[in-house]
Amino acid sequence: MGVEAKIAPSMLSSDFANLASEAQRMLDCGADWLHMDIMDGHFVPNLTIGAPVIESLRKHTKAYLDCHLMVTNPLDYVEPLGKAGASGFTFHVEVSRDNWGELVQRIKSKGMRPGVSLKPGTPIEEVYPLVEGEYPVEMVLVMTVEPGFGGQKFMPETMDKVRALRKKYPSLDIEVDGGLGPSTIDMAASAGANCIVAGSSVFGAPDSAQVISLMRKRVEEVQKNY
Repeated sequence: MGVEAKIAPSMLSSDFANLASEAQRMLDCGADWLHMDIMDGHFVPNLTIGAPVIESLRKHTKAYLDCHLMVTNPLDYVEPLGKAGASGFTFHVEVSRDNWGELVQRIKSKGMRPGVSLKPGTPIEEVYPLVEGEYPVEMVLVMTVEPGFGGQKFMPETMDKVRALRKKYPSLDIEVDGGLGPSTIDMAASAGANCIVAGSSVFGAPDSAQVISLMRKRVEEVQKNY
């Protein structure tokens, strides 16, 4: 059984002064989700947005807000992000090895969809218990760059993780984030990724809709064979 292609422009690459109109522009260009990078300046060096920005954006859009928490204490963010209107809540396995069961339960209780992410250097085996556990996550995000900053170069070696995940879990949503665009989408799609986060390649393109369409088409072509 195949899984659906989801293209999620990373709003980190948008014009933050015009976040609502940038979000609408991406949806008009065919985006499925809006990817929101929440960084605390501790787990990663960069500091971006939090619940107040999600809450503000939610007033202007009904879109699926795919929140990626690059934070040291994800439990602290569940309540505020749930209230703010986040749709998905993806935390990092590196900071939640001891309490992920409680974390997933809390995320679901606030009406959000739980996901887990891992850095390029973290073995893929670390997320298996979270997919198979009593309180399973519903998506795995494989970082294809080091988390923290946009505009980095795609790391092809991370595709081994995507392949392993897809082989083990044929119907799992597998997301990739970092350096994705027309030149790297084939690698990600053929490895089995179906949720594609893309920042500068979409926002910096002369025709954002064309880039989104191309990436979706590549994923859909591969998914037909699963």
